[in-house]
Amino acid sequence: MADLTHCVKHIESFVDSSCTPAQQAASVDAIAALVKNDIIKLESLVREMGLYLTTTDSFLRARGTLLLAELLACLASKPLENETVLSLIGFFTERLVDWKALHGALIGCLSLLRRKGNVGIVSSSKAQAVTQSFLQNVQVQSLRQSDRKLCFELLRCLLERYPDDVVHLENVLIPGICESIDGEKDPECLMLAFQIVEVLVHLYPDPTGPLSSYASDLFENLSCYFPIHFTHPKGEDIDVKKEELSRTLMVAFASTPLFEPFAIPLLLEKLSSSLPLAKVESLKYLSYCSDKYGAARMAKHVKVMWSALKDIIYTSPESVLSLESELVDGMSFQESHTVTEALLLLQKVIYQNSNLLLDLIVSDEDIKRTVDDIHQFKDFNGITLQSKQRLHAVGCILYLSAKASIASCNRVFEGFFPCLIHALGISLGNSDAPLSSPCNIGATYLCVELLAGCRTLVIGTEGSTSTNIFSKEAWCNMLCSYGTSLIEIFGLTLVTGQDGSTQNAYLHYGVKGLQILATFPGNFHPLSKSVYESILLKLMSVVTLNFKDALLWKLALKALVEIGSFVDKSEDTEKARSFDAIVVDRIASLMLCDDLTMPSQLKLEIISSIGTTGLSCMQKILQGLESSLSASLSGVFVNGDPKLLGIAIALLECYSCKVLPWFDSIGGHEEVQFHFALNIWDQIENNMSFCVSSQEQLLDAAMTAMQYAVGRCLVQSQTVIVNRAFSLLSSITSIPLKDLMNDTAPVNGEGFESNDDLSCFSCRDNWIISLFASVVKALRPQAHITNVKVILQLFLTTQLYGHVASAQALGSIINKLAVKVDDMDASKVFSLEEAMDMIFSSRLWILCNEGPTEFLVAGNNDDTSFRYNSLLVKSHAIEGLAWIGKGLLMRGHEKVKDIVVTLLSCLLPNYEQGLQSIMRTAADAFYILISDSDACLNKRLHATIRPLYKQRLFSIVLPVILSLISKADSSIQRAMLYRAFANVVCGTPLSAILSEAKKLIPILVDSLFVLSEDILHKDIVYSILLVLSGILTDKKRSEVVVENAHIIIRRLIALLSYPHMMVIRETAIQCLTAMSELPHARIYPMRTQVLLSISKTLDDPKRAVRQEAVKCRQAWASMA
Repeated sequence: MADLTHCVKHIESFVDSSCTPAQQAASVDAIAALVKNDIIKLESLVREMGLYLTTTDSFLRARGTLLLAELLACLASKPLENETVLSLIGFFTERLVDWKALHGALIGCLSLLRRKGNVGIVSSSKAQAVTQSFLQNVQVQSLRQSDRKLCFELLRCLLERYPDDVVHLENVLIPGICESIDGEKDPECLMLAFQIVEVLVHLYPDPTGPLSSYASDLFENLSCYFPIHFTHPKGEDIDVKKEELSRTLMVAFASTPLFEPFAIPLLLEKLSSSLPLAKVESLKYLSYCSDKYGAARMAKHVKVMWSALKDIIYTSPESVLSLESELVDGMSFQESHTVTEALLLLQKVIYQNSNLLLDLIVSDEDIKRTVDDIHQFKDFNGITLQSKQRLHAVGCILYLSAKASIASCNRVFEGFFPCLIHALGISLGNSDAPLSSPCNIGATYLCVELLAGCRTLVIGTEGSTSTNIFSKEAWCNMLCSYGTSLIEIFGLTLVTGQDGSTQNAYLHYGVKGLQILATFPGNFHPLSKSVYESILLKLMSVVTLNFKDALLWKLALKALVEIGSFVDKSEDTEKARSFDAIVVDRIASLMLCDDLTMPSQLKLEIISSIGTTGLSCMQKILQGLESSLSASLSGVFVNGDPKLLGIAIALLECYSCKVLPWFDSIGGHEEVQFHFALNIWDQIENNMSFCVSSQEQLLDAAMTAMQYAVGRCLVQSQTVIVNRAFSLLSSITSIPLKDLMNDTAPVNGEGFESNDDLSCFSCRDNWIISLFASVVKALRPQAHITNVKVILQLFLTTQLYGHVASAQALGSIINKLAVKVDDMDASKVFSLEEAMDMIFSSRLWILCNEGPTEFLVAGNNDDTSFRYNSLLVKSHAIEGLAWIGKGLLMRGHEKVKDIVVTLLSCLLPNYEQGLQSIMRTAADAFYILISDSDACLNKRLHATIRPLYKQRLFSIVLPVILSLISKADSSIQRAMLYRAFANVVCGTPLSAILSEAKKLIPILVDSLFVLSEDILHKDIVYSILLVLSGILTDKKRSEVVVENAHIIIRRLIALLSYPHMMVIRETAIQCLTAMSELPHARIYPMRTQVLLSISKTLDDPKRAVRQEAVKCRQAWASMA
């Protein structure tokens, strides 16, 4: 009884108009929970609600009906007795007459009709009763949007879940649906309406059935919505996208062949529309409907469709000539969306009604006129834009026709090929007659398109049809007869191109023609082996001898790559042997030849490009590359040959940028990277003395390639490489490695004097240390490193000399070392805890924690160079500590806090006395900590990366650094603290910044003021400005921006005249433009000042700044 009383309170709360929607929803949930848990029976609840369901008070009756309906929606999975379901559906069916309670009645009917069989469903007779009552009593278009949507959902539910029960109601169902849809404008309702039509027509599939009488009316209701376009305001939320709605309407158009007599004429009529949207949509709909209606029904429309499509392809104003990057004068068109869709539809019609359409194409007067007048298109420069468009249109049509089928290919070849051959200067019936030059560009272009079409046809039938059948076809016989002459014609374009007497278009289509002829499938080829090889020889001649003609060289190389890739994928062993002998073998030895006329960069581009055509090809080329690299490195190390220096650098870059990544992309060839790394170490070992005095670029290239190769190796291979590299460290004479290997040796590096540079190392020592650091940075965490303690001490020492790679290697080791566990064998594994103890007792740590007074006393020497070196050593120590901290930070280790405290201590006031360089290094150390690095500690190099590590540093540093800033009492300290703060903030994800926007905005604005005073901070200023712009453009933080609007605007105005960096001025103006969208009352007082300042930037020397200034002035001037 108490439960029922409690339930009554919730009922009264729901029907009470003074309760909020949230309270009413809570009441529904509470009642539903009672019923779900069988605390109250649904039947008892309905009896209790009887007064609210039957009262003459329309408001209470509507609220009671809605409450019961929403309860049933919540109880969709609650099993109910059949009698209960029948009683409830009967009640809601009766309420469909009651327009005051209609909303609840619709929800109630939907909830019951959607129930599944195992929980009690509506019977067939009741479903029919609902349908009849709805169609007789509900005037859909007189209702509000939410109720109309429920009506359409109800109709769709009835059609989908009860088709056998409603199918017999055709006399009221079909006209009722037509009436319901008529005049609908809401996108969500229309989506449902179109789906209803699709389901409805499937309910009556018989073309002579009841739907045939209503097809015209039904389609008329649909046709008024084509093409779909929205008129809703931009700010209004609409769940339905235009593309989705258009797609649903298209499916409805094609849902039944009964719509064909109405749909196709409408769509063809819309093709003449001046609106591009209508044309594109019509073409899409025609393409889709053609498939659904079938060839027989579409046959009568082919002639009209051809005329309309030809008009679009020929004369569409959106199809304009474009100059591709590889062509200067090439005849290439930037296809508009309309032309693209037209070509897709044309292809579909050709496939569907090939004979009908080909009769029209072959006999078309415009096409025949273009082909007959082809002799007018001999000189490319003399062809008008309109004629180029015509040629392009004919080329597209011929290509699509040739690739459609064997019969269509025969028709277009027989209709047009002889005329094109004649225009090229090839005598019909005498293919061996001498050829004239130069070629006819129009005929060349159309021939290439025809060849491309028939090649696509052959490739498309390969595997499913024996290609031997082509040998008896007319197009094949014609191609075999004139193939050799065509190759000569295409070859002539290359020859004439060499002396510069022909345009780039000849080169493009000449090379393309040769490529097409060389890439017919192996079991079908219209040309002999000797002719195929002649094509390869022509292209190789261009690639190896005519490299000064950049366009021709690029086209020929691209063609060879395409041919090689095709041969590698095919099963034609004869072609493969020819390609290997003529192309691959010659390319593989290209770097070994003494010919210095071709630059090494071009040689390597040829080698790497041809190598990517297949594995066997790359393996052959790899042998030549290894020999070339060994020879060039030996020549550089032994003799210091400057010519070989450039070659060695190019070879290493080729390995790291092209060869090794290619092997990595195909997978399963880790041994290539492994052998490359070992070969480099063999080169170092075999050359005891280096003669290279200036080799930074070569060393950088070697380190990059080594790092990439080791990073791609498996754990076992990495262990072999690192042990091999470590064995060479014993040959270093500058650092007593044997002392480091002695466990009793001190770990603070006291015995090694640090210098300001690496001059104390020999050239060979520097190479070994640098390459070893590259290996360490690329290791996987599972790789086993022996003598970790010695390696750490080595890097701790060399890092103090300014060796950046050693500092990065330190960070990588710390990031990947195993954490000490109880069952770990301490004698075999050097743990992270031991490494940190070693670092915290090292000279690096002592230098970083050395106070300014002690440091100045130690450096208080009359020898200026000694003091300068001491400053550099401490700066190097801080940088090394930053990389160690980065390794700890990324793995989420708590010790990073100690490093952060140490770095911040270097920014304290006492460091100002002549130690600004140390303070700057400490500030920039935070950039190392938080920024992404390509050199180390990234996913590619297997770093241990904990999620949200940047946010973690932000949360650690922010409160401390803000406190230090507030206490700073000197300009130098404030500037360096702001620099450190900026490095952290600019590297933190914007989402974390936005959560602290209220606290950060004043500090960001202040940092802009302080740092903009010094040109050395210009990059930092720009980064801060980008962070500020991110906050300004975030709508959720508008309140915070409004609070600080005045100080932000003043600081942005000050940056409008920033002289050192254009993008700072440009970004400041963009931020001011964004500020103009803030509430009028807050920013209007600043309007005059902003307009005055912006007017000065209209004369800025940079165009980008002036453009942004115009936009900003317009935004602020339009403020009423």
